[in-house]
Amino acid sequence: MKTQKLSRRRFLQGAAAAAAAPYVITSTALGQGEVPAASERVAIGHIGVGGQGSGLLGGFLHVPNSRSVAVCDPFKDRREGRAAMIDAHYKETSGKGCAAYRDFEELLARDDVDAVVIATTDHWHVPIGLAAVKAGKDVYIEKPLGLSIAQNQAMRAAVRRYGAVFQYGTQQRSFNVHCALACELVRNGYLGAVKEIRVGAPGAYQYGDGGSTTPIPVPDGFDYDRWLGPAPVTPYTADRCTSWGTYYHYDNSIGFIAGWGAHPLDIAHWGFPHTPVEYEGTGTIPEKLFNTIFTWNVKGRYADGTPFFFDSSNDNWTKFVGEEGTVTASRGWIKAEPESLLKVKIRPDEIHLLQTNHHYQGFIDCVKSRVDPVSVIESAVQSDIISHLGDIAIRTGRKIQWDPAKEQIVGDADAARRCSRPMRSPWRL
Repeated sequence: MKTQKLSRRRFLQGAAAAAAAPYVITSTALGQGEVPAASERVAIGHIGVGGQGSGLLGGFLHVPNSRSVAVCDPFKDRREGRAAMIDAHYKETSGKGCAAYRDFEELLARDDVDAVVIATTDHWHVPIGLAAVKAGKDVYIEKPLGLSIAQNQAMRAAVRRYGAVFQYGTQQRSFNVHCALACELVRNGYLGAVKEIRVGAPGAYQYGDGGSTTPIPVPDGFDYDRWLGPAPVTPYTADRCTSWGTYYHYDNSIGFIAGWGAHPLDIAHWGFPHTPVEYEGTGTIPEKLFNTIFTWNVKGRYADGTPFFFDSSNDNWTKFVGEEGTVTASRGWIKAEPESLLKVKIRPDEIHLLQTNHHYQGFIDCVKSRVDPVSVIESAVQSDIISHLGDIAIRTGRKIQWDPAKEQIVGDADAARRCSRPMRSPWRL
């Protein structure tokens, strides 16, 4: 066990002072200067190290004041391969390098792990996140957040109850600084009163064959039951646990309406921090293995009457239309009318949203300082709720009314029941 730790356990006494201090990016935080001693780095465990999890792992390996010490995945080759990659990165030769686990409970039981990066299939995000914060860990959770609105609410309550630092995997807030500018222009009134908000996210156009439903044996070295966890038991097929099988099967995800939608919806909520109160929509839903919404058209309004539109698209973008101008931001670009808006310099006395231009470094810095990172749990929940309510409106074929104060669907008992999902025993919220 470490004699010094950089988790919340070490910093509880200084948390109040740290929260009041300004956010400072040091030269070391930017990758300059000397690398901190091992005892002064945040120890990270990575839970889920497939495609997205491996990408996040590669990013965290280059954060100088952290060290990846453990990985977990039900695929044996993945967890062992990523553990070997971590050891090679750190040139570990002591025989006490990165540990590989099949069960996340064993990783969370380690007292020397300060924070975890959760990049599992979507249906595991919140159950593991809840277990992590209860075990005293800070959490970076990949988007989308929960499989239901009830899961999102439970995660938010747990983060605040246990005092965890939470970072959402909406990297556009950090790696695309022009998205912050777009939202600052809106929040500071440079567009005038907001007249409408439009959001686009890629649909699943290219995977219309529906996926294989023919059962086949589970591959050696893969714990399929552990992978399913709280999800219903379904036969293993050639497409079941691929990237597309996890994104497009409704037991594990609500599809790209959330999986991609999380990014532009997050920017919409960052710039206009409210949640629409009314939703209606149409969409296409395959009836095979892939059974999430593939394409969609959702519209609604905010409480002040501002209209909202969310469609499947060929790109990911957020457009704010105001009385005096328009700004549209995406992962790789920003546009404005008039173009002079892009030359605006936000004054010191105005709202500033950007903390750091490095999403992973920002999380680690906040683990140490005990302040909220740029992608806070409250905004994660609210933007994710938009995806869920859009999904419910399309699946019911009815207009959905949302009470943002009570956070519940009103006037439609059947639709309200869809705000939660049953979980396979022994899993529960």
